[in-house]
Amino acid sequence: MKLKKFAGIFATATLAVGLLAGCGAGEKTGGDSSSAGGEGGDSIKIGINLELSGAVASYGTSELAGIELAVEEINAAGGVDGKKIDLVKVDNKSDPAEATSAALKLIDKDKVVAIIGAATSGATVAQADIANSKEIPIISPSGTSPTVTVKENGSVNEFVFRTSFIDPFQGTVAANFAANELKVKNAAIYSDNSSDYSKGLAASFKKDFEAAGGKVVSEESYIAKDSDFRSTLTRIKAANPEFILIPGYYEEVGLIVKQAREMGITVPLMGADGWDSPTLLDLAGAEALNNTFTTNHYSSEDTDGIIQEFNDKFEAKYSKLPDAFNALGYDTVYLLADAIKRAGGADSVKIKDALATTKDLELVTGLYSVDENHHPIKSATILEYKNGKQEFKTKVNP
Repeated sequence: MKLKKFAGIFATATLAVGLLAGCGAGEKTGGDSSSAGGEGGDSIKIGINLELSGAVASYGTSELAGIELAVEEINAAGGVDGKKIDLVKVDNKSDPAEATSAALKLIDKDKVVAIIGAATSGATVAQADIANSKEIPIISPSGTSPTVTVKENGSVNEFVFRTSFIDPFQGTVAANFAANELKVKNAAIYSDNSSDYSKGLAASFKKDFEAAGGKVVSEESYIAKDSDFRSTLTRIKAANPEFILIPGYYEEVGLIVKQAREMGITVPLMGADGWDSPTLLDLAGAEALNNTFTTNHYSSEDTDGIIQEFNDKFEAKYSKLPDAFNALGYDTVYLLADAIKRAGGADSVKIKDALATTKDLELVTGLYSVDENHHPIKSATILEYKNGKQEFKTKVNP
């Protein structure tokens, strides 16, 4: 398939403009409530199964903003092959069990042809068997664990896809950045023992950092919802690392960074996309975040023309610059819409087949192709915190 500009995919369609409104469990956006979601209807129903409340609501609400902007644009340009996209939204409350219930509701009651979400790996994996048995494709905008698309026995979840790159790639990028850019010789790892996301990143980082000649001098762990990390940080400090990897989510990471700096730990700290929330700054403070880095999917400071165009459109709608989760939500809609278009209609099995053969689709977060394990092949961005702001550092290609 030839390289496609995401903003022009739907320029030849003919349907009138549709505008998004409302947000709630099972609430549908626009269109006639009697419309079928499949090929026979006058609209295409897409389910939204996101963390709109609960522990990681920041991710889900950010992705929803990007999703709504993309759908608004597509519907204004005529929809997909003359059919408007209708969103059916359910809040999974940042809970895998709720995500499972939401998937069943969206498929059995609302008759969606595909589901976007969840934002996190665990809540997406919870839906995988449902997606496969019901033959309804699910796309996680930001579920980075390999287990989202590949089971422990090595078989692929046929109907599950993702927009984001996977954890091992983030771990590799962080390891190479620490060894080659920061020139550190030894490192500590402080991971969330209750999170597959965190453990996967930690394992990948260790493997590649040691392969680059580095040494991991300390490995410690915490559990989600912990709030006092000083005793563990004391052990890490005693190991005298030159660099600390903290591959966790913002709620704990913010406190870890704050407490580490209060204890006189001044070495570079690094995480991944789980750091990306405005709440991180509130928890850690701007000064503590200096000399910290993250791998991420996108930076609003990247000078790429597609990114700057997206920035302008997002800022015009929401009066702020977008973050990575905004961009991933936005890209997921265009990824799905491209697959529906290539499938020749809203047949879920054909959409799945089209998703599996996506190649060189140009999106905000990078040129996107999918491999045999439904893992994206795309670039990663490294950001640095300076005085409370994320600054674009560099981009790393696969």
